[in-house]
Amino acid sequence: MHAVILAGGKGVRLRPYTTALPKPLMPIGERHAILDIVLEQLASRGFTSVMLAINHLGTLIRAFVGDGTRWGLEVQYVEESTPLSTVGPLFTVKDDLPEQFLVMNGDLLTDIDYADLLAAHAVSGATLTIAAVAQTIRTEFGVLDVEAGRVVGFTEKPTYRHRVSMGVYGMSRKALEPYPAGLPLGFDRLVQDLLRQGEFPNSYDFGGVWLDIGRPEDYDEANRRFGELEPVLLPTRSKVAA
Repeated sequence: MHAVILAGGKGVRLRPYTTALPKPLMPIGERHAILDIVLEQLASRGFTSVMLAINHLGTLIRAFVGDGTRWGLEVQYVEESTPLSTVGPLFTVKDDLPEQFLVMNGDLLTDIDYADLLAAHAVSGATLTIAAVAQTIRTEFGVLDVEAGRVVGFTEKPTYRHRVSMGVYGMSRKALEPYPAGLPLGFDRLVQDLLRQGEFPNSYDFGGVWLDIGRPEDYDEANRRFGELEPVLLPTRSKVAA
């Protein structure tokens, strides 16, 4: 099983933390980097090879991961000469990818079963499977219902529950075929293109741990909770330590 980890972003929202380190190498707890946790999880789920898409401070990621031997993985790199967004790096290597593979952001913590997601994608018949988690979002404003210029309803600071993308995907190589190498393209555009073509992505609903390390407050929260989450995120390592 093969996974592509997107690790080339500049981490602008996480500054000043990412001034010296790329987001995937940000430390979590006392002994781990985010990418260390992700690679160990992938190996424990049976993945054997990983491709790391790197750009910003990519030499640090190469130095940390090396050839992947530490995790029992075969690691290759694809390095962007210019920013290609989240899907663009895959266009230059699509001929080297298996028919079905996992794609994920390199700056998230979750206990999702990556192998089950990829297996569900393979049997779905879809070209793309999006891992989805329910999130409650509170609006900090009074929301108006307006009809014909008249306010017919008012809700003070309502909450909404939505399914949101986790940044983890099952993908078929077919999804990449229409695009030329070197084209900057994000997952938002890819999904919109698939919808226009009637190629509706599959949804993989998930209800476990999901932390997106995107902002300083998210990163601080992840560190605050890591003591309780470590046995869930790294059950094998926790058993050895015990």
